[in-house]
Amino acid sequence: MKEGRIGCLAVTGATASGKTALAILLAERLDGEIISLDSMQIYRGMDIGTAKATPEEQAKIPHHMIDILDPTESFSAAEYAILAERAVFDIAARGKTPIFCGGTGLYLEAVRTARHGAPMESDAAFREEMLAYAEKEGNAALHARLAAVDPASAEAIHPNNVKRVIRALEIYHVTGKPKSESDGEACVENPRLSVCNLFLDFLDRSLLYRRIDERVEEMARAGLFEETERLLAAGKLQPGTTAAAAIGYKECLGALRGEITRDEALADLKNATHHYAKRQKTWFSAKPHIRIYADENGKMREKDAILEEALFHARAHLRSDL
Repeated sequence: MKEGRIGCLAVTGATASGKTALAILLAERLDGEIISLDSMQIYRGMDIGTAKATPEEQAKIPHHMIDILDPTESFSAAEYAILAERAVFDIAARGKTPIFCGGTGLYLEAVRTARHGAPMESDAAFREEMLAYAEKEGNAALHARLAAVDPASAEAIHPNNVKRVIRALEIYHVTGKPKSESDGEACVENPRLSVCNLFLDFLDRSLLYRRIDERVEEMARAGLFEETERLLAAGKLQPGTTAAAAIGYKECLGALRGEITRDEALADLKNATHHYAKRQKTWFSAKPHIRIYADENGKMREKDAILEEALFHARAHLRSDL
């Protein structure tokens, strides 16, 4: 590790893989503080559907980058990287270990690299044109346009994430190069931070999917529909915003509008989260990481065994900064 770079840890993986529990255990053993790496946990009031750390967990270990925005506000990976880096400096200045935790790979990549310092090409008129196209022809048609010019980005971006699809198309429109190619050129390592990514993976995907389904059912029991209804009534889930399109809230909104039943909404939510988990695995597998398997022989491994493996790699990375 280069002199002067701050050593950080990241606990990543798919939804319901056990990231939060592991990050808290690491923070307890390494005198750390947690920086949320979740693009929806930044929003106030979106608690159940984003599986935020409980008040008790946040009281035990300080958490950063949670509840910093209103759901009506937009936020980019570049903005995240700037604020998260400030949190790292603050944590390190107090002699603590910065530990990122979450499943938003784009956010980690923005922190890990220097991409957020690069100028951002833009064309507001083109964005408006693409938004109008999506509203008229549908999200799938817009996504097909991206797949035609940038298959790699299309693979990584869900068709319903219209904002990111348009951004990728805009980059191609302005620069003449696919976003995926531009990303590769800009991905130099951050000269201020060095991140060790501990990626929780599953050998048995069906076990992960069962854990996802159990979490969805628990969210429903905890009041996910009621939380969505409160946010909607308060004007916080406006059409076209990132928050309104978030997995969990999007499905609940369909039920609240009477388009589907609540049971159908939960089934859709489970299916959408399965697909999202698959995309998370693809993303993190393609980026620098240390893979730690959460399961063995069709069952979850003991937490202590996972923790000891994670500590071995974490301490090796942090010692290299001495």
